[in-house]
Amino acid sequence: MDFEYSPKVKEMQAKLLAFMDEHIYPNENAYYDEVAANRAKGNAWVPTRIIEELKPKAREAGLWNLFLPQSKRAPEGLSNLEYAPLCEIMGRVPWAPEVFNCSAPDTGNMETIERYGSEANKDEWLEPLLKGDIRSAFLMTEPAVASSDATNIECSMRREGDEYVINGRKWWSSGAGDPRCAVYIVMGKTDPEAPRHSQQSMILVPSNTKGVTVHRALNVFGYDDAPHGHMEVELKDVRVPVGNLLMGEGKGFAIAQGRLGPGRIHHCMRSIGAAERALELMCQRLNSRTAFGRRISEQGVWRERIAESRCMIEQARLLTLKAAYMMDTVGNKVAKAEIAMIKIVAPNVSTRVIDWAIQAHGGGGISQDFPLAYSYAHQRTLRLADGPDEVHRNALAKLELAKHSVGAADVQMPVTRGS
Repeated sequence: MDFEYSPKVKEMQAKLLAFMDEHIYPNENAYYDEVAANRAKGNAWVPTRIIEELKPKAREAGLWNLFLPQSKRAPEGLSNLEYAPLCEIMGRVPWAPEVFNCSAPDTGNMETIERYGSEANKDEWLEPLLKGDIRSAFLMTEPAVASSDATNIECSMRREGDEYVINGRKWWSSGAGDPRCAVYIVMGKTDPEAPRHSQQSMILVPSNTKGVTVHRALNVFGYDDAPHGHMEVELKDVRVPVGNLLMGEGKGFAIAQGRLGPGRIHHCMRSIGAAERALELMCQRLNSRTAFGRRISEQGVWRERIAESRCMIEQARLLTLKAAYMMDTVGNKVAKAEIAMIKIVAPNVSTRVIDWAIQAHGGGGISQDFPLAYSYAHQRTLRLADGPDEVHRNALAKLELAKHSVGAADVQMPVTRGS
């Protein structure tokens, strides 16, 4: 495995780093100030001027739709291995990926429509998503059941003639708070009597369909993440055409496995960027502060933490690159162990490093004056999103045990979604 970045990727890294320096970091606090100002006016759920003004600049710089490989509709898309170092840079600021049309859940939804949707689905929904004209949400997790086991999902999708009638309640529907959110990908049961992993299906639901109600935003450690949001959504007798079904009845579990593989590794790439930034801020703070007669960076405990942070970040990055390489070369199914490993490792590394960085900043670390508290909240959430640590560890252990069992059956990777 050769993880040396190609000349093309190095050139794009330099371009992206320059874009971050010129446009993202200088506007970091202004973005949150704009959201706060909108909230003070009575509505935080509106697109921000800052991001909308930066999107054309990103497109002009050739930093647009980089996440989607092998799509004729997005020829600028990179392989997973090429995208990894760029996604890491975007992850240094939580809202930055949207500027490049590389933010969740849109990336996963676009991949899903590209891979499993009809040409009509792609014309109607993928094209405007690729242009950044609309946004989307993924409705899988439910409040009434343990959604870490996707076979528990109760949302009903019943066919009546040329339509499916959908009834259910979803939550942690990330992106559904954005007024530009025009389409949902909904997972539900089309046949409760089918074999366990053939009961579920996925379907495209326009967000303005009669019977769709967004009830509330769910806060994450006190943050509502407006204007993006993580919403609780009710679907009551929602009718959509049969043609909106993705791939076919009973294919929902297989689609979810295909969708969440790239989504998980994208989260991990961004987590490494968040950890890198936290380490950078930690070192700057420790070098600039004096306590008990010497710089804090000269005190042993902090050198220990800095060294440990560097080791953990490098290990996580190499594991992410290996997983990306395998996804590109042998496919997501063969790479399922590596995807599970990095999904366990990366959020735990980022939360540990960010926690130390918060400690290094003292009271400032938990305030709005630094990006660390919000970054921690986001990264800690990723230990639940797209499957909790425990489920991934369990599946990984089964894969490991299967190596030493005679005639062991293939192990299903978890299909879970937390946000």
